Amino acid sequence: MAPLTPRLVVPIDVKKQPWEQKVPLHNRWHPDIPPVADVTEGELFRVEMVDWSGGRVRDDNSADDLKFMDFTVAHYLSGPLRIVDSEGVPASPGDLLAVEICNLGPLPGDEWGYTAILERENGGGFLTDHFPSTRKAIWYFEGIYAYSPQIPGVRFPGITHPGVVGTAPSVELLNIWNEREKRLSETRPETLTLCEVLHQRPLVPLPTPDNCLLGKVQEGTAEWHKIANEAARTIAGRENGGNCDIKNLSRGSKVYLPVFVEGANLSTGDMHFSQGDGEISLCGAIEMSGFLELKCEIIRGGMKEYLTPVGPTPLHVSPIFEIGPVEPRFSEWLVFEGISVDESGKQHFLDASVAYKRAVLNAIEYLSKFGYSKEQVYLLLSCCPCEGRISGIVDSPNAVTTLAIPTAIFDQDIKPKRMNGRPLGGPQLRRLPDLLSCSNDGHLPATQDKSGTSAP
Repeated sequence: MAPLTPRLVVPIDVKKQPWEQKVPLHNRWHPDIPPVADVTEGELFRVEMVDWSGGRVRDDNSADDLKFMDFTVAHYLSGPLRIVDSEGVPASPGDLLAVEICNLGPLPGDEWGYTAILERENGGGFLTDHFPSTRKAIWYFEGIYAYSPQIPGVRFPGITHPGVVGTAPSVELLNIWNEREKRLSETRPETLTLCEVLHQRPLVPLPTPDNCLLGKVQEGTAEWHKIANEAARTIAGRENGGNCDIKNLSRGSKVYLPVFVEGANLSTGDMHFSQGDGEISLCGAIEMSGFLELKCEIIRGGMKEYLTPVGPTPLHVSPIFEIGPVEPRFSEWLVFEGISVDESGKQHFLDASVAYKRAVLNAIEYLSKFGYSKEQVYLLLSCCPCEGRISGIVDSPNAVTTLAIPTAIFDQDIKPKRMNGRPLGGPQLRRLPDLLSCSNDGHLPATQDKSGTSAP
C-alpha cells in the first residue's frame, strides 16, 4: 500500500499577513507560547512557512523595503508543534528529538527569493565597512536552479534548507539567555568588534514587545505582555538550535534537538533556496517562503546520553546535525585563502574571523575582474553554494581559512590563464554602471553591454 500523503499541520497563504494565517505564527522563543498542533512520532507531516520577513520584502525594483526594515519582526516561525509518542505521551525535558527532513522546497506559485546587503546602521553584515549601503537581488527558480537578472551570467542548483529549526527553551534556559545577552549589551560598544569593525546594530537583539507575535496568545492581554517582555528574539542560534543557518541541512538530513519543555514545542522557518557558508551579507541566503515534510523520533533520556554540556549547567548543550545524501555535484573549484592579517596590514593572533574576511575579500577582488561589481560578488558569495573552511588554527600567528567557489556556476571561464593581450574575461567581459541609490532603485543593476543597452 502506498504511503499516505503528509498531513498538513501548518498551512500558509502567502497573500495574507503573518498574523492573519489560519494557524497562528510566532517570532519569539518562550516556553509559554502554546503549541498549535500535536504530531505523533513516526508520522510524516508537512509544515509551510512564510519567508523570515512575513512578506515585507517584495519582488520589485527597489531595496527600500530592506533599507527601512524593522528587524524586530524576525523571524516568523511555524509552530510550536507538540511531539508525542504512539501512546500519546509527550516528549519530556531531557529527551532528544530527532527531526528528519524528508522533503522541502518553495511554496508552489511563490517560486522566487531575494538576497540583500543591509544598511550599516540597520543590521550591517560581515563586510559592512566595505559595503555600507542596502542592495537587493531577486532570484527566480527553475526547478533546482536559481538565476538573477541582477547578477547575470550565473545559474546554480540550490541546497534548499531551513535557516531556523529549534525547540522551546525552559524558563531556566530562557533566563540564562536573557542574563548573558543583557550583560553583553551593557558592554561599551566600542570594545566589541568583529575584524575591528562594529558591524551590527544593535550588538544584541534583546527582548522587546515591538512587532511581537506569540501564536495563540492574544495580543494586549496580561499574559501577552509578560511573555513579550521575556521572550528571546530568534536572530541568534542557541542551545535549542534556532537560527543555525547550516546550508547543507537539506533532504535526508536529521537534526537531534535537546528537549527542554514537555512536548518539545518544535518550530521552524526562515527557508533558504541556497546559501553560502557564513551567509556573509546577513540577509545573505536566497530567502523564500517554503515547506518542510518531516518525521520525528523521541529518544528518551537522549540529552544525558548523547549531549555533553560545555558550560556551567546541564542546559549548556548543542544540537547534533546529520547531513543528508542529496547535494549538487561540483568537480572544479577555485579556492581563495585568507590569513589573520587585516586590510591595513596589522597582524592578528590566530583570528579566524579576520582570516575569513580576507578570504572573502580576496574572492571579491578576483571575481570583480570578470565584469561584476564588487556588490554583486558579495551577494553571490553569500548565497551560492560556496564552501568556507578553517584550514589552520594552531600555527601562530596566522589563522588560515579558505573559501571555495564552484566554477560551474558561471557562464564564463573564471580560472587564471595567460591573457595573450586579451582583457580578463575574454569576449564575455561585462562592464556595469554605478549602483543606484535605494530611494530610486535599490536592486543591483541588470548587466549592460558597452553600448549601454541591456545585454541578454
